[in-house]
Amino acid sequence: MHVPDGFFNAATSISAGVVAAAGVAVCLRGARRELDDRTAPMAGLVAAFIFAVQMLNFPVAAGTSGHLLGGALAAILAGPYTGVLCMAVVLLVQGVFFADGGLTALGINVTIMGIVTVLVGWGVFRLVTMMTRGKVVIAAFLAALISVPAAALVFTLLFWIGGTAPIEVGTVAAAMGGVHLLIGIGEGLITAVTVGAVLAVRPDLVYGARGLTKPLELRGAGGTTTTVGTQERPAAARGTLKPFLLGGVGVTLLLAGIVSFFASSSPDGLEAVAENKGFIDQAADHLFGGWALADYGEVGGIPVGVAGIIGVGLVLLIAGVVAWLARSRNKIKV
Repeated sequence: MHVPDGFFNAATSISAGVVAAAGVAVCLRGARRELDDRTAPMAGLVAAFIFAVQMLNFPVAAGTSGHLLGGALAAILAGPYTGVLCMAVVLLVQGVFFADGGLTALGINVTIMGIVTVLVGWGVFRLVTMMTRGKVVIAAFLAALISVPAAALVFTLLFWIGGTAPIEVGTVAAAMGGVHLLIGIGEGLITAVTVGAVLAVRPDLVYGARGLTKPLELRGAGGTTTTVGTQERPAAARGTLKPFLLGGVGVTLLLAGIVSFFASSSPDGLEAVAENKGFIDQAADHLFGGWALADYGEVGGIPVGVAGIIGVGLVLLIAGVVAWLARSRNKIKV
């Protein structure tokens, strides 16, 4: 759903840029409540993983594909404030280095794909966990599922207000909502599997599961049982962070470097709707469209896997530095 240059008029683009900048500023302060010396590296990994998985377009209908947006996943794993920062870094790297999403539309993309998906995803996640008594994986699936069509409908509303082409808002809303509901199912599955995998290995690193996961019971030889709560688990029980981070980086590089070769080449949901509804011609050429990494290496003849690995490195570095600078110096119990 990366919005290109040319879809929105200057007033809407500038207004969205102000909203995005204000949102990121608020999240830089709010992330201090979510990040510390231990969890800041996790934010960098989450951002890099989302970048890699966004490269993996999957078919959702005849001639149409979709890809992860990632806002709900980022919020659940790293926290809502940190999640917005992760999404902003991913979108910035994609827009500047890979010509994926317009530069004048960066504020639009951060607002829709970053802020909206995080807010909706986190809100649904919290509601479902309260209703299901802490069913984190189910909540993650529903949060991600709902966040995608919500973002699509916000795009439709903004395009109706400040788009550069007239549209029948009801028709476009139905088309955007329909195809992105299908994409949302894929997003929900990816999010649920990812959150479930991290929960199985390191539940203390899932921000959304704090206080929700069942306590660990240790049974002694004499039949005695010792209960260790997730939040109170000592550092020795949690283990060091390094093996998890190295494993996560390895999986992320595998996805970006190898699995990306098998991604669907069909247009994504927004592009397909724009073609069908007649406003695709409003898209303008990207300022950096001639860069070697543009379109994930296609412009410069770089294999998509190599471009993906470069992108993972950039996102990991930038998001890690942002999270490290935004972290609280006080330890957070996880």
